[in-house]
Amino acid sequence: MEQMSFAEIEYQNKKRKTRREKFLERMDSLIPWDRLVKRLKRHYHKGRTGRPPYPLETMLRIHCMQLFYNLSDPGMEDALYEIESMRRFAGLRLSDRIPDETTILNFRRLLEKNGLGQKLFEEINGHLGDHDLMLREGSIVDASIIAAPSSTKNADKQRDPEMHQTKKGNQWHFGMKVHIGVDDELGLIHSLETTPANDHDLTVADKLLHGHEKRVLGDAGYRGIEKRQAHQDREVDWFIAERPGKRKEMDPDSPEGRVEKLKAQIRAKVEHPFRYMKQVFGYSKVRYRGQAKNRNRFLVLAGLTNLMIAQKLLLT
Repeated sequence: MEQMSFAEIEYQNKKRKTRREKFLERMDSLIPWDRLVKRLKRHYHKGRTGRPPYPLETMLRIHCMQLFYNLSDPGMEDALYEIESMRRFAGLRLSDRIPDETTILNFRRLLEKNGLGQKLFEEINGHLGDHDLMLREGSIVDASIIAAPSSTKNADKQRDPEMHQTKKGNQWHFGMKVHIGVDDELGLIHSLETTPANDHDLTVADKLLHGHEKRVLGDAGYRGIEKRQAHQDREVDWFIAERPGKRKEMDPDSPEGRVEKLKAQIRAKVEHPFRYMKQVFGYSKVRYRGQAKNRNRFLVLAGLTNLMIAQKLLLT
């Protein structure tokens, strides 16, 4: 056993745990590391020449921390040198080789190149399914705009061509849309798609339904979904909100008003995953150019979000 440094001894003897330590301990207990590592193993280089590679689980843990705190590659490297709790989460010591920003970047690109965000998302949902938490009787669909830099002060002198402008209410937004389908009881994400911000919510609605639903809920943006060709053969009950103007004319105590209120109460569950992705994990503005890189990131975030939502049931 290696001798502990004075810094590590002092850290162990400190008087209280920080919020970061508590959060990392909770995530460490929630994430099914063995399943995820097994799924990624065949894509990870063997390191037959040159320096031996870092353990796959170490790099995956670093990548997850990068998503937890929305850090850049240099920012993640600095954090590993500066913050003992993050080194411990990654299984590193200050006397070890610490992955530099290029190594962290290359691991992220490995995930993007092989579409491993989708596989990690599926594996986490498989883990939740083993605990009977992925319910499939009802789905709620929704979309949220993620901002992108609108400035043209860059080398190409233009905005990201894969992002677009759209108007919501009286305000213009530039960026992309994240579309999700969640179950209507626990609010866990089972499907995720991304599009430019100017695409209508109905465009990818068929990809957000897994096909085993008995009921589907959505806001007024999904009016007419049942008339689309992709949904003609679905035997489901559609509970789509009325247009805001029509809802204003309703008496809240009338049967129609109570039905709309009930729809809204159930539909509110779809907002919880967006809160985790945009507020807790801080990804309300894209970090990368293009759809593919951001979609890969959102898929992993969706898996982590599901673990956060289901944590009380998993830990018991």
